[in-house]
Amino acid sequence: MIKKIKGLIDAKLLRFIIVGLINTAVGTAIMFGLYNIAGASYWVSSAANYILTSILSFFLNKFFTFKNKGWSWGQVLRFAINIAVCYLLAYGIAKPAVSALLAGYGQKVQENVAMLTGMVLFTGFNYLGQRLFAFKEQE
Repeated sequence: MIKKIKGLIDAKLLRFIIVGLINTAVGTAIMFGLYNIAGASYWVSSAANYILTSILSFFLNKFFTFKNKGWSWGQVLRFAINIAVCYLLAYGIAKPAVSALLAGYGQKVQENVAMLTGMVLFTGFNYLGQRLFAFKEQE
């Protein structure tokens, strides 16, 4: 088990972090801009972030992070499923957990903190999903 975990910590993880920093900068501007400036809802703001940055992420992670040369619609579908599952898990966990922890604060504070928490959860889930599912190396 420890050997498998250590196998996930390598140059691919470093490249994933670099891509993640780019996506985070773009996505944070989209999500918090829509929520705090445009007045969009929690779900619209966070979903717009992930829909738009997932397109960028697909190409950067496919070719730069995982150096995946293959191409198929199945791979695109696996990537989309991974993003959807990670999004629903991360933001579905973050919103009620933060709402419970910050029950004495206003909705704006709760939802801003929930979006930050969702970003952190999403990153971890997404790395594992892309590495082990979407762009899994063929044996």
